[in-house]
Amino acid sequence: MKSIVLSASILALTVSSALSDPVGERKAQMKARGALVGELVPIAKGEQPYDAAKVLSTLEAMSKNAETDVSALWPAGSEAGDHTSGPKVWEDRPAFEAAVDKYETDVDAALAAKPQDLDAFRPLFGAITSNCGACHQDFRVKRG
Repeated sequence: MKSIVLSASILALTVSSALSDPVGERKAQMKARGALVGELVPIAKGEQPYDAAKVLSTLEAMSKNAETDVSALWPAGSEAGDHTSGPKVWEDRPAFEAAVDKYETDVDAALAAKPQDLDAFRPLFGAITSNCGACHQDFRVKRG
């Protein structure tokens, strides 16, 4: 019983933390996502040897990171502030949620495929990174 109460308390604290600073939480999530993608770029480019174990562990981390609660990280009222989320995130929520879902689906498909060599990995990774680019094109404001 104590573990259930402790688990519920931790979950409540996590949810309230995400809701208390959604801009900070989404920045942290996107920074972590970028770092994970960055781990695989040199492998996809052939600049590092293909390591199936590293690819799979990074894809697992990407899958976990992709479990995005759009309503918690981009809630109504979080449009203002120091971030690069574009207004279309809130203006066209269904399209934004579809983009988030497509990324998660493609990451999970790559993970399920368990690519064992570069030729199998490249198209899967290409699908993932094209999602990143499309989302940035449609839902991100460039600075500078």
